[in-house]
Amino acid sequence: MKSAITICLVPEARQGPFVFHTNGEPDRLAAACRAAAELGFDAVEIFPESAAAFPRAELARLLPEHGLVLAAVGTGAGWVKQKLHLCHADAAVRAAARDFIAGMIDVAGEFGAPAIIGSMQGRSEGNVSLDDAVGFLSAALHELGARAAELGQVLLYEPLNRYETNLFNRQGDAAAFLESGGIRTVQLLCDLFHMNIEEADVAAALVAAGSRVGHVHWADSNRRAMGLGHANAQPIVAALRAIGYEGFLSAEVFPLPTAIAAARQTMASLRGQAAAACPLGE
Repeated sequence: MKSAITICLVPEARQGPFVFHTNGEPDRLAAACRAAAELGFDAVEIFPESAAAFPRAELARLLPEHGLVLAAVGTGAGWVKQKLHLCHADAAVRAAARDFIAGMIDVAGEFGAPAIIGSMQGRSEGNVSLDDAVGFLSAALHELGARAAELGQVLLYEPLNRYETNLFNRQGDAAAFLESGGIRTVQLLCDLFHMNIEEADVAAALVAAGSRVGHVHWADSNRRAMGLGHANAQPIVAALRAIGYEGFLSAEVFPLPTAIAAARQTMASLRGQAAAACPLGE
């Protein structure tokens, strides 16, 4: 398994659970990449404003300079900045949401990374029934997953907790939805913060999801760095090893007490709690 740390490029999301925030200042991206490398991370996960604003040139220089790769690209700015989502009652808004995500898939693919659908999945509300919302989501995942596959990537779908969506909150339900819909090119982003809210047994849920697990957000129960809440990392890592997971453990956590402290604690948890069972870099 490999380690990653999150970098948010969206000023409107400055209160969000990302370790490093650039707040619109280009120099901070370089500083974040440098810090990630110095602390021993293998990769960075980027939360950009849009495909058009994606810092291609900077990352093409910074990643090899610091021995990093791009782990994944978040699409949530489409919701944060434009209130786009895939289950909106207005077909034009749904189409705009798909176009926004498609652009992110393309730029992520240029760096050999998957894109993430989390907050942009939307929810059932108003005139959109749950069945309709699930149908909209299924159609979008088929379309966008196929686009990712053309670039040699999977698409990551993230089940969120009940306070953020009423579609799929548990990994098992999301995996069954993908399986029954024949959605082969989409894998699950298993976020441990959401799982600590929704799953009776986080480790068992990971084992049940099996090969559908495509990415893991490494976060404690309080969305702080692992080790600063009450999650038990040992059985989680054992479960990931049992299913043969070789992807990233990516810290999508609050920068508390500071960004560097959160990054250091994350790396300490990975090396201490996780490495004993499954050495990083295997």
